[in-house]
Amino acid sequence: MFIEINEVHKQYSDKENQPVVVLKGINLSVGKGEFVSILGPSGCGKSTLLSIVAGLTKTTSGQILIDGNTITKPGKDRGMVFQQAALFPWLTVMENVTFPLKKEMKKKDAEEVALKYLQMVQLGKYLSHYPHELSGGMQQRVAIARALAMNPETLLMDEPFGALDEQTRSRLHVQLENIWTETKKTILFVTHSISESIKLSDRIIVMGTKPGTILQDITVDIPRPREEYKKEMLEIEDHIMSYLKKEIDKVVSEELQYANSH
Repeated sequence: MFIEINEVHKQYSDKENQPVVVLKGINLSVGKGEFVSILGPSGCGKSTLLSIVAGLTKTTSGQILIDGNTITKPGKDRGMVFQQAALFPWLTVMENVTFPLKKEMKKKDAEEVALKYLQMVQLGKYLSHYPHELSGGMQQRVAIARALAMNPETLLMDEPFGALDEQTRSRLHVQLENIWTETKKTILFVTHSISESIKLSDRIIVMGTKPGTILQDITVDIPRPREEYKKEMLEIEDHIMSYLKKEIDKVVSEELQYANSH
C-alpha cells in the first residue's frame, strides 16, 4: 500500500492536565491513486489524522508510512488544501501559485507550471486578479492549483468546500474529480458531508468519536459519473447514517450525563 497508518494514537492534556484521547488505534491503508474520504461527526479526530499524515502534528504513538518512508515532518510529496484558501491578499493569483515554486525553479518556469494548473481549475483568465476580487469558490480553486503546482504525490484536503454554498460545491466536485482523473494523485479528503464523500470517493472511512476510531471502511462500487446512480448512492448514504446516528446518540447521552453530574 502507498499510505500506511499503523496503530496511530493521539492524546492531549486538558486544562486540568487530564489526558484527552483524540485518536485510538487507527489503522488504515491507502493505495496509490486512490481517492479516500474520511467522514465522521465533529470531534472525531478527522482533521487531526490528516494533520498527522501531513507531518504538521506528531503522534503520541504509532507510525505513518508513505511509499515506505516514515513521516515525521511536512514534505514536498504531500500537498495540503485547507477549508479556508489562505491566499496572500497582496499577491495576484499567478503570484500566489508561483510563490512556493520560487525556490525550486526560475520565474519563467514557475509561471509555466502555475499556468498549467490554473487552466486546469479554469482560472486562466484571472492571473492578474487579487484574492479579494474572487469569489470563495474561485479562491479555493487557486489554493488547489497552488497545491498541485508543487506536484505532490498525495493531496490532503481538509473540508476544502465546507464554507461554500451548495451550487459552488457541486461545480467544484466536478472539477476535483476531473483533476483527480487527469493527475492520478492519491487523495485523502476530510468531509462532514455524506453525499460529498459518496460522490467523490473510491472508499469512505467512517469514524466514531470519543475517542476517534474507525467504524467502517466502505468501498463505493458505483460507476462514474455517479449522478446517474442516485438509488445506489442513497443506499450507501442510509447505511452510513445508521452508524453516524449511533455515534451522535452516544455523544448526546455522554454530554447529558456529564451535565447532570456537575
